[in-house]
Amino acid sequence: MVEEIMSNIYKIEVPLPGNPLKVLNAYLVKGRGRNLLIDTGFNQPACLEALSNGLSILGAAIEETDIFITHLHADHCGLVSALASEKSVVYCGEVDAERINWSLSPTYWSDNLAFSESYGFPLQDLNKAMQRHPGQKYSPDSEQVFNTVRENDVIEVGDYRFTCVETPGHTPGHICLYEPDSKILVSGDHILENITPNITMFLRGLSDPLGQYFKSLDKVDRMDISLVLPGHRRIMSDVHKGSLN
Repeated sequence: MVEEIMSNIYKIEVPLPGNPLKVLNAYLVKGRGRNLLIDTGFNQPACLEALSNGLSILGAAIEETDIFITHLHADHCGLVSALASEKSVVYCGEVDAERINWSLSPTYWSDNLAFSESYGFPLQDLNKAMQRHPGQKYSPDSEQVFNTVRENDVIEVGDYRFTCVETPGHTPGHICLYEPDSKILVSGDHILENITPNITMFLRGLSDPLGQYFKSLDKVDRMDISLVLPGHRRIMSDVHKGSLN
């Protein structure tokens, strides 16, 4: 399904077969000459078909479309190497970009299994969990050349100027996009409407991911936001409703 959110900003629903999240919200921002696609879905045929159909409906040729990846999870980055053309600029935070490519190395999953086991996770259950892990099954097919972005970097698309906002916690290098004139926050998985993002201890990740996540929540709560475009579930206009401040 394709839905117009506001002028030249569209949501494309990408199914996530067999996953409890059910759907990824990918977003297309149409510009003059270049478009920006935000997040992609799993590296699965159903995801590719839905995303390709959405781009076709919107008249967005992939050769004229750049890609922004909010974070490393496969439901957000899985199709990046399949989609990106030679002309596509692919943006991602430096920390998560490095980890996306690292996850394709032959030792990545065994190293992470050993790391989790060192924290007391029963090995038998851990092996089962790792075998089902979407990151093992639906990640990109090949390493990607990323244009890495940091805090306050700006990406211009048409009439919009998106500022990068570093929000570590859900992943070590999660980045949101903020458009100050329209007061839109593209939140990835940093803020979701009626579910809670998981906070994970990663090998070579944050030393205090939960603490960093709370700091990132406080950071976003101080921003002037009218509309939140999350990676899953409902678009939100009441992001500060649950604030304790």
